[in-house]
Amino acid sequence: MKRNIHLMYLLLMLVLNISCAKNKGKLQESKAPEFSGSIQTDTLTFTSGIRAIFQDSKGNYWFGSLQEGVAVYNGHTFTYFTNTDGLSDNQVLAIREDKEGVIWFDTQMGVSSYDGSSITNQTDAAIVTSQNMVPMQGNESFQEEWMKSKNDLWFGAGVKEGVYRFDGQELQYLAFPPHKVLNPNDNLFAVTSISEGKHNRIWFGTYAGVFGYNDSTFTVINDATLGFDRTIAPLHIRSILEDSKGRLWIGNNGIGVLLKEGDSIINFSEKNNLIHPTSERKGDASLPGTLEHVFTIAEDSKGTIWFGDRDAGIWKYDGVKMTNYTKKYGLTNDTALAIFEDAHGKLWFGMQDGNVYIFNGNTFEKQF
Repeated sequence: MKRNIHLMYLLLMLVLNISCAKNKGKLQESKAPEFSGSIQTDTLTFTSGIRAIFQDSKGNYWFGSLQEGVAVYNGHTFTYFTNTDGLSDNQVLAIREDKEGVIWFDTQMGVSSYDGSSITNQTDAAIVTSQNMVPMQGNESFQEEWMKSKNDLWFGAGVKEGVYRFDGQELQYLAFPPHKVLNPNDNLFAVTSISEGKHNRIWFGTYAGVFGYNDSTFTVINDATLGFDRTIAPLHIRSILEDSKGRLWIGNNGIGVLLKEGDSIINFSEKNNLIHPTSERKGDASLPGTLEHVFTIAEDSKGTIWFGDRDAGIWKYDGVKMTNYTKKYGLTNDTALAIFEDAHGKLWFGMQDGNVYIFNGNTFEKQF
């Protein structure tokens, strides 16, 4: 009798454990956030290129595309948002999060935000200020409406020559300081890249120059300040980064990477023999083993600098040597448009063909 009671007790405990395990599994699955996009898939369906990668404070991964809007991955499914959901434009250039957990999208045609339930086109409500310029010495100037705080989010202003600043309360449009208009039809001073730096400095890369702002003065880097002949080898800036050492990396479409250290600016690509002797230093396709068309720059937690070249794959600079990664390292194409390190130290790479990879230390593993 005792033996039968003991067996019945063991069977009861087994059933309870299985039931608890099932309920625990259901509880874990229910923690995955639900998003309000109209389309959901089990895998990433973008084919037009990954322009931006971001991990939010909840651990979700966001992917901005060149033509198809933005997708968020909660660990189980992808949810998509496009202009039909309220996004300003389907070309998403950057993704950020404010202190309230709202996700912001820098698009080709304006700024949008997602509060967890809906997309809002913030550009429509942006404040446009009158710009009162007070000239200062050299290439610097002070603009009364400009200011900077630690909680700011900064965005490009589409085809306009200025930026949007979100101070936590409202979005404000700010025009760049006066500069020589090279061609009013080319939008040469529209923002292509933004980088926060040391000493309260923020850098704005535009096609034809860089504007640096530190809450009191502007620093301008352009063809004129560098002594470049725009008809021969012009600036055509596509990416910028101030690294942890305070160095400013400027990626161009044609003349490679410029490196600013203190008051000195050199052509880093040229110094490392990464510009081909026959290169026309403009938008023409480059040969393998070069670093001439740099569309994205990032620094990882080890201080390594990464470059995504339009034609010649991914480059890594460890402070001593350059290493080039191409298709033979697992990539399906040689054009990386986005590089991002997540909270776990994983390096993510968004490619022109819409594929996403992580770097395992030696090769690239396709994730989506």
